[in-house]
Amino acid sequence: MTWIRQNSNGISIALSIAPRASRSQIEGIHCDSLKAKLAAPPVDGKANRELVRLLAETLRVPRNAVTIEAGAKSRHKVVFVSGLSVEEACARLKLQPPP
Repeated sequence: MTWIRQNSNGISIALSIAPRASRSQIEGIHCDSLKAKLAAPPVDGKANRELVRLLAETLRVPRNAVTIEAGAKSRHKVVFVSGLSVEEACARLKLQPPP
C-alpha cells in the first residue's frame, strides 16, 4: 500500500505518529506512511485532535474535512481528507506523489 490514495470524494493518508514531541510537524515519508510528530500527549484524544489540526492547517482545508478512519488509539492511523486530490495534497505537503 502506498501512503496516499485517491477516493471518490477525497484522499486517504496512512500516518505514523510520534506523540509528545517538542513541536508538531510533518516529517516526511517513512516506511510507506507519512510521519508526523505531535506536541500533544496520547491521552483523552489530545494527540488525535492535534493531528487533525496539523493536517488541516498544512493541507489548507477546514478541520471538519479531516477525519480519522482507522487507528484512533494507535500510532498508525489512516486519515480521510475530503475535497482534495493526491496531487494537491502532495504539493501542499511539498512531497512527490507516489508512482
